[in-house]
Amino acid sequence: MSDSIPVTPPEPTTPPSPTQKGAWGVWLSTFVTIFLAEMGDKTQLATMLMAAQSRSPFSVLLGAGAALIATSLVGVLLGRWISKLVSPKMLDLLAATLMIGIAVMLLIEVAN
Repeated sequence: MSDSIPVTPPEPTTPPSPTQKGAWGVWLSTFVTIFLAEMGDKTQLATMLMAAQSRSPFSVLLGAGAALIATSLVGVLLGRWISKLVSPKMLDLLAATLMIGIAVMLLIEVAN
């Protein structure tokens, strides 16, 4: 009689979804994504010009920060509302289609 313990194979690992990452993981991925997306864009350039022309760069910082928070709030609220109407897979498809459409329109504009 053997006293062996049955061995079960390990379950395949899948990358954690944003909800499985926890609050800090979601915060970090959001921060990095938005930070990299905003680097060198027209908003940052406009902020740099305003700070250079202003005698109050701290006021420019507060105004730009408040504006970015307000636009992010709109994005969060719209995203939350849309997520209740559309599945995540369909949302990915819609976002990809929108991005491709914007890229095509920009290419057409540059070509003309």
